[in-house]
Amino acid sequence: MTTDVRIDTSMAKYLAEHPGAHYLFFGGKGGVGKTAMAGATALWLAKQGKRTLLASTNPVHSLSGLLGQDVSGGHTGVAGVANLWAYEIDTRETIERSKNEIREKIQWFLKFADISTKADDFVESATMNPAFEESAMFENMVEMMLKKEYDVYVFDTAPTANARRLLGMSKVYSLWVDKMLRSREEARTLREMLSFTKKKEADPLLEYLLGFRERMGQARRLLTDAEKTAFFFVTLPEALPIAVITRFIGWFHEFGIPIGGVIVNMVLDRAALGADVPEFVLNRMQMQDDHMKTIREKFDGRVRAIVPLFDEEVRGTAMLGRAAAALFA
Repeated sequence: MTTDVRIDTSMAKYLAEHPGAHYLFFGGKGGVGKTAMAGATALWLAKQGKRTLLASTNPVHSLSGLLGQDVSGGHTGVAGVANLWAYEIDTRETIERSKNEIREKIQWFLKFADISTKADDFVESATMNPAFEESAMFENMVEMMLKKEYDVYVFDTAPTANARRLLGMSKVYSLWVDKMLRSREEARTLREMLSFTKKKEADPLLEYLLGFRERMGQARRLLTDAEKTAFFFVTLPEALPIAVITRFIGWFHEFGIPIGGVIVNMVLDRAALGADVPEFVLNRMQMQDDHMKTIREKFDGRVRAIVPLFDEEVRGTAMLGRAAAALFA
């Protein structure tokens, strides 16, 4: 196998040095094997005796296909593997719940402002935003993290651009809520000044915003805690995936999300090919050799594992076991 990259700290060593790591995220360009690497990690952790949840925050889920069983209905025990559960996060219920919450708050506000417009018009405007599903996904993820029902949560994220937006939402939400709270306080103060009574009315919108800010604050503290959280980038020894994660590593630093390292996936194993190798394969190996040099230059000290290209698709727990053995070698 092409191993022109030094691994100072392996995946196994990294996790041993971070015993409090509870939230592990796997991301990268589409098609690099994020789901398989997340699944292999979750399987390995479960076999170490840790209660592990493997969850997908990718709108286009593939966990059920990876595991060979339906895990879309909720936290589902993975067949034949103790301590491992999997879940493809379904945003539909969260979206409906969010719509109802928004409707209640808007109805209260319209009554507060003595406006006769129907709340449903505002609700549709708010929830037609393309980022609304992403927001619902983030809230679902945060809700799971804050419950702390498992020893480790392993997240298979969407392609990196979506993952960056998803994980960056805690910062965006905090800024938005702070602005909303200032506006809400100003409105309430003005209403009290104009009121003939000194009695303070309940303010469900303010209570909601304060509670929401507290949850987002907790989420941000967890996502930026280097002892509890790590984001692993998965790449192939190819130009485009390397360029993508090079760019995104810098962006994740901006959000303060700890980077666990880089996993190089689907590397051709020279020893397994034998002597009579077709020219096409030799050319691919040479290409990978060149890109492995780039990986060594760009990610020196951050590579955690080099995983070979297997002769079978990584699907089902048996193949995940093979992938885990390579990933944690």
